[in-house]
Amino acid sequence: MLEKYLQEIGLNEKEASVYLFLLTVDSSSVLDISKKTKINRSTTYIVLESLAKKGLVSETTIGKKTHFQAEPPERLETYVEQRKILLEEQSKKLKDIIPQIKSVQRELGEKPIVQYFEGKDGILSMNQALFGSKDNGGTAYLIYPRDLLNEVFPIKEREKFKNIRLEKKVKTKVLYTSEKGEILSDQTGERIRIDSNKYPLSCDISIYEDRVRIGILGKKISGIFIKSEDFAETLKSIFRIAFENYKKDAPTKKVGALENNSPNQ
Repeated sequence: MLEKYLQEIGLNEKEASVYLFLLTVDSSSVLDISKKTKINRSTTYIVLESLAKKGLVSETTIGKKTHFQAEPPERLETYVEQRKILLEEQSKKLKDIIPQIKSVQRELGEKPIVQYFEGKDGILSMNQALFGSKDNGGTAYLIYPRDLLNEVFPIKEREKFKNIRLEKKVKTKVLYTSEKGEILSDQTGERIRIDSNKYPLSCDISIYEDRVRIGILGKKISGIFIKSEDFAETLKSIFRIAFENYKKDAPTKKVGALENNSPNQ
């Protein structure tokens, strides 16, 4: 119990063990401390040096030998107060240091976060993560096989994802395949149907801000969620190239929606 408290105020496990042992004796040699605390001798020297810097242990000479003794427990109050002052100073400095650390982070590049999900439930949880942040507005870039999505997910699950996006006021640019009707562009987004024979799709891909969600809808349903600004921006560029080129050749449609029940439009 006492060792745990000492660790909570800043001592490590070995420091707490040595300090508590020294409180039970007038003084002790390094050899005796090592035996009683079961800490090897070389490490005991390091621990004692650290405790001395904290003001909790002092040296004394008995005969020709160096012994160590614990400072009174009241000294812990001084130690905690010093830590408090130091933390306050570090907290003030941190405001200036954080921008510098961020600068280094940008130079080194971000570390992508990659998560793998299995099954339909896994894909649905990725939907929450895609729009689950504080972000609002902007554009999401979507690529999906509409007919396959309709087979895998009931309309309620598809509508839930759509509603999350609409609540966030996120517009879309969409490339999709479908053999069962068309989803026309409207005020919520632009949609272009592509030739499923020429460009077959079996994955549902969404790109928003720095996040990419990939639902694999083949024999084994699974998903990959990637959080990486570099990766997301690269995919957005590839999407824009395809979207703009296809848009040039696509016939002009009236604004509106037919069978407007896809989760990703």
